[in-house]
Amino acid sequence: MIFTLLIVLLYRIGANIPVPFVNITEALDTSGGNILTYFSMMTGSAFNYGTLFALGVTPYINSSIIIQLLGVAIPAIGRLEKEGEEGRKKIAAITRYLTIGLAVLQSVAYYFYIKNTNSDYLAPTEGTFAAVFEAIVIVICFTAGSALVMWLGEQINDRGIGNGISIILFAGIVSRIPTLIGSLWQYFTRGGVFYALSPIVLVCFLLMIAFIVWMDNAERRLPIQYAKRVVGRKMYGGQSTHMPIKVNMSGVLPIIFASSILSIPTTVQMFVNVEEGSFWEKFFNVFSSEHWPYAIIYFVLIIFFAYFYATIQYNPVEMANNLRKNNGAIPGIRPGKSTSDYIGKIINRVTLLGALLISVVALFPILFQLGTKAGGLDMQISMGGTSLIIVVGVALETVKQLESQMMMRHYKGFLD
Repeated sequence: MIFTLLIVLLYRIGANIPVPFVNITEALDTSGGNILTYFSMMTGSAFNYGTLFALGVTPYINSSIIIQLLGVAIPAIGRLEKEGEEGRKKIAAITRYLTIGLAVLQSVAYYFYIKNTNSDYLAPTEGTFAAVFEAIVIVICFTAGSALVMWLGEQINDRGIGNGISIILFAGIVSRIPTLIGSLWQYFTRGGVFYALSPIVLVCFLLMIAFIVWMDNAERRLPIQYAKRVVGRKMYGGQSTHMPIKVNMSGVLPIIFASSILSIPTTVQMFVNVEEGSFWEKFFNVFSSEHWPYAIIYFVLIIFFAYFYATIQYNPVEMANNLRKNNGAIPGIRPGKSTSDYIGKIINRVTLLGALLISVVALFPILFQLGTKAGGLDMQISMGGTSLIIVVGVALETVKQLESQMMMRHYKGFLD
């Protein structure tokens, strides 16, 4: 635990170290609901100030998702996932290389963005060589910071309590909580209706945390009956157990996918001059978080990506075949195709329920902001549903890791 806390401390120090030639005295504006808002949330606002860890764990998370999707599309990668420890090591190496590649691309994009946004963010240069040298140093520093964050996460996995990348992501998001509390206090000091509205927001956040905990632990249990079989002089099987299917089987990924897709138009709008009152202005407004159509499209995309991810993660035919190989069966369901159809039907129902539940968490801050804006209050919340799901999910997973560590140490000491 002490080692993990030291790694988290190093991460927070690196998140405040400025990169050479970058002088962002004022934070970048990431409130437009575009891809920059996503980066700011994932890095704990380090992205806003151009620090060493401005990219955070985003390249690693993106590369992990890409490799996971390629495992379905490319059979060679899918076979590596089934080769045990050696296969996992090869996939981890591929993920690292892909992380560096994505970090380079994002570093270059970040450099050009801060250069085009405000030239005062970069140190003044004279001559082409100096400008190129400045760009190379900035890109290398951002890339190295991303690689260092990935290494810190792996150190937590090897020597800490595990779940390293998630803990680093957790630390970045939690660092925004003081900003949230400060915003609520500012609203509270305004007086009037905000006297009642600010405590209501705080209570809603606490209720959402409890709701996420309940949702994360909820599962649908399919009863499994194993047939008796005799091996030598011993009898095996005859047990009744269950197959757990988590209600929120896809976690926060549908929200991340949906928000990433919706951020593309607003990101394009940053580089395009749109005339007021034109068709393109109305088009881009549809994808702005300040308008109601955004919430509707967001909801539909969350449902879609929840089913998409469940299709990748769960294969009913393979699950039915594994049951038959182990002499297991679902009571009242014939083995084979009937079992796979039944499991598929259950997964579809659970996926829909889980998608609806995470939609409630993801859409609440957006709907709350739209409602207050319609009432002339325009109360903005700096922490959204995505952040809450990540924070609560990582906290629950960390508690399980600690419990397993304590149990393992206890048993080891007892046996000695």
